[in-house]
Amino acid sequence: MSPIAVLFGGALILVAVTGALLSVNPAALARILRYALPVALAGFGVTMTLIGRGGLGIPLIAFSLAMFARARGASRATRQPGGQSYVRSAALEMELDLDTGEMNGLVLAGSFEGQELDALDESDLMLLHGELVGDPESLGLLEAYLDRRTPDWRAGPDMDEGAGLGAAPGPGAMTQKEAYEILGLAPGADEAEIREAHRRLMKRMHPDAGGSTFLAGRINEAKAVLLSRHD
Repeated sequence: MSPIAVLFGGALILVAVTGALLSVNPAALARILRYALPVALAGFGVTMTLIGRGGLGIPLIAFSLAMFARARGASRATRQPGGQSYVRSAALEMELDLDTGEMNGLVLAGSFEGQELDALDESDLMLLHGELVGDPESLGLLEAYLDRRTPDWRAGPDMDEGAGLGAAPGPGAMTQKEAYEILGLAPGADEAEIREAHRRLMKRMHPDAGGSTFLAGRINEAKAVLLSRHD
C-alpha cells in the first residue's frame, strides 16, 4: 500500500469521525473526546510507522497509550458508584436514585433517629414533620419526600396552608463536597459532567415535573458552586 493511499484513507476516516461527533450532545462529546484523541494519535503513529517514519510514529504510539490510561483513570475518578444523589441537613440525609427516581431518607435526630423514612407510616411522618418545624432545611427535605410518597398529605386536618410549599435553605454556603454529593458526582468532575448531572436531576425534581421546589433549588445551587471552579 502506497503512503499516499494510507494518508488518503486516514483523512477519510478523520472526516467520518468528525461528522459523527458533531451530532453528539456536548456532555457525551466531552467523554468521547477523552478517548478519541489518544486513539487518533495512535492511528497516526501506526500510519507513520508503516510508511517508514518509525522515529515519529513509535513515540506517538507511546504517548497515545499514556493519554488513554490517564483518560480511563479520570473517568473512574468522576463516576459516582451507584448513581445516587445525596442531600444532608441537620436532621435528615436524603437519597435519590438517579436511575429510578426513588427517594428515601435516614432520620439523624429526634424521636425517629436512626430510622428510614420508607419504614415510617404516615402518622409517624406527620409527627416527624411537626418536630422539624424549627429546622427549615430538614423540613424542606421531608416535604419533598412526602410530595413523592403521599401527594395529598397537605390535605390532612392538622396541616396549615403553607405546608408543603417549600422551605428556604438553611444558613451557610454549600460546600463543594455537598455539591458533588447532591449531583451524584465524585470530586474532579469536569464542566460537561456537571451540566449533564444537573440536567438529569432537574428532569426528576423540577417543580413543573411534579418535583420539589426545595430540592430543585439545592440542585441549582450545587451546579453553581461547582461551575464556579471553571470560571
